[in-house]
Amino acid sequence: MSAFAGKTAVVTGGARGIGEAIARALAAEGAQVTVADLDGEQAAKVAAEIGGKSFGGDISSTGTLERLFELSGPVDIFVANAGIMGAPGLDAPDESWDAVLNVNVLSHVRAAKLLVPGWVERGGGYFVSVASAAGLLTQIGSATYSVSKHAAVGFAEWLSVTYGNRGVKVSCLCPMGVDTDLLRTVGSHAEGEIAYKAVATAGAILDPKDVAQKVIEGMSARKFLILPHESVLQMYQQKGVNYDGWLGAMRWYQDSLTAPTKGN
Repeated sequence: MSAFAGKTAVVTGGARGIGEAIARALAAEGAQVTVADLDGEQAAKVAAEIGGKSFGGDISSTGTLERLFELSGPVDIFVANAGIMGAPGLDAPDESWDAVLNVNVLSHVRAAKLLVPGWVERGGGYFVSVASAAGLLTQIGSATYSVSKHAAVGFAEWLSVTYGNRGVKVSCLCPMGVDTDLLRTVGSHAEGEIAYKAVATAGAILDPKDVAQKVIEGMSARKFLILPHESVLQMYQQKGVNYDGWLGAMRWYQDSLTAPTKGN
C-alpha cells in the first residue's frame, strides 16, 4: 500500500501544469486531494476527475488559506505549487515585486504558520515547496522570479532544519524547464524572451507528468531536494566550488543568448 493512501493533500496552483500533475499523481497513490487554484472552474474539473475537492481563490492571503484548510479537513500533505513570474529586470515596479513575493514565498510562510503547529502536535505532516532551479542557480532575465525562488528554497531549508526532528517532512522541488503555461507565457512576451531562451536552451523541457513522478519518488524517499533535471545538481555543485567562476560562466551564457545570430 502506498504511503500516501488515505492522506489528505492540498495542492495549490493545481488546475494546470506541475500542480495538476502532482494532484493526479497523489490521487493515484490513494490520497484525498484538494485542488486549489485561482481558476476555480478548472480546479473543479481536475478535482472531479480525480475524486477530490476543489477550491477557487488567491491563496497568498492567510484568510484564504484558512478557508482552504477548513474545506479540505486536517491536512497531511501540503504542496505549495502556486507561482507567478513577475516583471523582469530592475525596472519591475514595486507592485510586481509584492505580487511575486506574496505568491511565491509568503504564501508558503502563511501556510506553514497554519499547518506546522498541528503537525508537530500530531507527530507528522509533509510540506512540499515547488521552487525552481532558479532558486539554486538564478533566472537570467527575471530578478523577481530568481529572488523569490531563492527565498522559497531558503524557507523550505529552514522548515526542515527547525522541524525535521519533530515529525515534519519537507521536500523542495527544483526543476528547470517544464512544459507549462507559465513557461509558454514567458516566451510569448518580448521582455521575457531572454528568460525563455535561458530555460529552453539549458536542458530538456520535461512533461509535468514526469516531474510529478519524480515528486512521488522523492517524497517516498523523504528527499529534501527533488531535481528532475540531473544537471542542476552538477551546476549547483560547480557554483559552490567556484562561485566567481560560475558567475563568469553565467554572464557569458547571458551574453550568448542576446548576441545577434550569424547572417543578421
